[in-house]
Amino acid sequence: MAKKTAEGELVVARNRKARHDYLIEDTYEAGLALMGTEVKALRMGRASLTDGYAIFYGDELYLEGVHIPEYVQGTWTNHTPRRRRKLLLHRAELDKIAVKVQGSGRTIVPLSLYFKNGRVKVEIALATGKKAYDKRHTLREQQDRREAQRAMSDRFKRGGR
Repeated sequence: MAKKTAEGELVVARNRKARHDYLIEDTYEAGLALMGTEVKALRMGRASLTDGYAIFYGDELYLEGVHIPEYVQGTWTNHTPRRRRKLLLHRAELDKIAVKVQGSGRTIVPLSLYFKNGRVKVEIALATGKKAYDKRHTLREQQDRREAQRAMSDRFKRGGR
């Protein structure tokens, strides 16, 4: 289901796996060119970003692999669930992203899909894929931080300093 954040944004979907699989370099907020039934399906809180990525066709950026299921009460005008959707960004941002993606090993992944002031936005990130040992190292760091936090909280609960 969709959840409201502190900034008043209604988050429809998050790609939590992206932060595990990729090293995030830059993030951008982009609009999406959608059909009416897609917006209605998103308002119901239904979407999946797990297989999504963005790619350039010509000088425009498109979002692919994002699953927005068909609107339940839609008719023959319903949309295709995994169709290519145009990302709406300023030309300067598109040019900047295009230059950075030309470097080897970089990709554009969607991080979250949300409503902001009644409009659908997607947070995309310029990312580099992590190797298996990088993922293990990140997990180990998170576990160490969690254990240290627990030790500190246990110490304060017992009244020690």
